[in-house]
Amino acid sequence: MKQDVVRSHDSDSHAASGSTSELLGESDEEPPGSSSCLANVVPLPEVTPRFRGKVSVFPAPKSRSTSSPKAAAFRRAFFPSASDKEWTDWQWQIRNRVRHLEQLERMLVLSEPERSAIERIQSRLPVGITPYFMSLVSKDDPNEALRRTVIPTVSEFTRTPGEADDPLGEDGQSPVPGLVHRYPDRVLLLVLDFCSTYCRYCTRSRVVGHGAIYPSRSRLERAIDYIRSTATVRDVLISGGDPLTLNDDRLNWLLSRLREIPHVEIIRIGTKIPAVLPQRITPNLVRVLRRYHPLWMSLHFTHPAECTPEAYRACERLANAGIPLGSQTVLLKGINDTVETMKALCHHLLRMRVRPYYVYQCDPITGSSHFRTPVEKGLEIIRGLRGFTTGYAVPTYVIDAPGGGGKIPLMPDYVEGREGNDWLLRNYCDRTYRYPDVGKG
Repeated sequence: MKQDVVRSHDSDSHAASGSTSELLGESDEEPPGSSSCLANVVPLPEVTPRFRGKVSVFPAPKSRSTSSPKAAAFRRAFFPSASDKEWTDWQWQIRNRVRHLEQLERMLVLSEPERSAIERIQSRLPVGITPYFMSLVSKDDPNEALRRTVIPTVSEFTRTPGEADDPLGEDGQSPVPGLVHRYPDRVLLLVLDFCSTYCRYCTRSRVVGHGAIYPSRSRLERAIDYIRSTATVRDVLISGGDPLTLNDDRLNWLLSRLREIPHVEIIRIGTKIPAVLPQRITPNLVRVLRRYHPLWMSLHFTHPAECTPEAYRACERLANAGIPLGSQTVLLKGINDTVETMKALCHHLLRMRVRPYYVYQCDPITGSSHFRTPVEKGLEIIRGLRGFTTGYAVPTYVIDAPGGGGKIPLMPDYVEGREGNDWLLRNYCDRTYRYPDVGKG
């Protein structure tokens, strides 16, 4: 008998078994009309007049097709009975995620390290991959970039010095469950621990996918009360898990409660949905989100292969709704750790109207050594971008300091020193220039 990838008591098994009320922590204390991420959603009324003029998009992506060729071929092979309506339905995508060994064996030629990891997964981060994203994964090559990000290997079970389950010290900076207050003027609100697709390098693999964080009204109200009573908080980042796996009604309720707080100036949402489940970015979702400006969105793109026609369309909808988009990319060994790959990704992002924001050095989570590059590799990539492409395409390279120290930017050494009042500066071509400083006055 094939071993099930997912434990019977984690949040993913609830989704598979149909216990969606447990998945999203519903109870009689929930907001009226709230329901699971798998429920049908009643369309919300339009609140902003549509712009009816002709819109010219430049530059347009090379492909304007509605589906990537790989996705179409994958669907014919493994989901032949799925209609167009079902395949483009984000709830269908979640219900039909790839989670079991027998599914993976049918769709991939598994390597022995992959098979062994899947059989041992148990309490580790579960496997969960949307059919859409699975269609982008190589069938035969275990070293292919996207495949490595979602298919486990035995390297996940190797713990090296300096690694920790909670390397960023989030648990120690959590004044109420599911809320992290590290910086003076902003907080991180973890609304749930569910993702449509699980990244193997996830910083929160200690809790994600295990049913540890439910979006119950009582827990969220405690977090909202903390924010309301802490006047220094002007910025709330909603994350998880992936908050966009909540349905529209629940998102609307949460955003409205946060927007009622006078000192909350901006709301941000952190999500990988446009990359792994672009079908979720529906017109109705966009109508909900744009009610709560200023609202920003931090997207998680890792590799140019994620920048499909579907992803382009999802980002276009968000950008057209006036939502500023930034991308946070994790630097991963053998996946995106070359100048060429990172430049291609950043160029795609700009065409998708997404500003490359951060490149993170991979956090030292337990079992991450096979993903982590030397820090010098990140500096090398920034050197290869700065000056060789538009400045908008150059993200900031940061290390999220272990122990809760926060994000620390790293830059190549462009300052050589001083001679008198002159600063000696090195440019992208490795030439030295003088800047006459005005002095300290």
